[in-house]
This record gives sequence, structure tokens and C-alpha cells, in this order.
Amino acid sequence: MTITIIILAIAALVVLWLIISFNSLVTLKNRAKEAWSDIDVQLKRRYDLIPNVVETVKGYATHERELLEKVTQARANAMGAQGVKAKADAENMLSATLKSLFAISESYPDLKASANFLELQRELADTENKIQAARRFYNTNVRDLNIAIESFPSNLIAGVFNFKAMELFQVAEGEKEPVKVQF
Repeated sequence: MTITIIILAIAALVVLWLIISFNSLVTLKNRAKEAWSDIDVQLKRRYDLIPNVVETVKGYATHERELLEKVTQARANAMGAQGVKAKADAENMLSATLKSLFAISESYPDLKASANFLELQRELADTENKIQAARRFYNTNVRDLNIAIESFPSNLIAGVFNFKAMELFQVAEGEKEPVKVQF
């Protein structure tokens, strides 16, 4: 009788551990998905702002047609990118073209003084900060999920129920280099 109770208690503990481990992995996976959704929301906001910035710059910087086309093309590529790596690469390219656009604005004093342009620039900077925060939140959640998937004994549950590691949202190689300052 005592052996039967001990075996049932051990079986109950194993089942309880399986349930807790599975639910923990599901929670981590859903948090990572939610974090990706947060990135998408901020990227959508940036995509909506970019045409306004381009139109404002067009009015002042008529000689910068090629750059404006690059910004528009980078936006289209970013909007169409699928998957974490492709999305990260496209977003990094878009960020680079936007930096070029704002650097060009230095050559146009009327544009720099435009209240509309300054407001759009402020909103875009605010959005960029929110995107960075959303990326950090996403990477934190993905890191936690990946650790749980790879750590023993939860890796046993992850393997049985086909949980997969997710990709981190990483900065492109060119973005890692220090900024060159010239006077």
C-alpha cells in the first residue's frame, strides 16, 4: 500500500512538472510573439510618417530626387520583408537612408526652419526610440524563451512539443562600427 502511494505521488509530481514546464514554455513563446507585435506597431508608425517627411523635403530639396527615391524604396522593402533577419536587415537599411535624408536637410536652411519638418523629425526620432525599446523587449523575451528551450530539463518538454528557438532582432554589421566624426 505504501509503495503504491509513493509511486502515485511520484507520478503526480512528474505530471505536475510536465504541466508547469509546458505552460511556462507557452507563456514565454507568447510573450516573444507579443514583443514582435510591439515592434510591428512602432514600425507601422514609422512607415506612416516617412511619406510625410519625404513630401516635406521634396518641397524644399528639389535636387535630392535620388535620395528621396532611395528612402521610398527602402520603406517599401522594409514593409515587405518577412522573417526576423530579413526584417532587421530591411529596417537597418531604412534607418540608414533616413539618416542620409536628415543629413541632407542641413544644406537647406528653409527646410530646417520649417515647423512641419521639425515636428515630423521629432516624431520620427520619438518613434525610433520606441522601436529600439520594442527591440530590446523582444530580444529579452526571445532570450528567455531560447534559454528555456535549451536548458535541461525543460529542453525535454520543448523537444517533445516541438518548441523552436526564435531569432534575435540584431543590428546590421555596418551599424556596429563606431561613428566617424570629422571636424
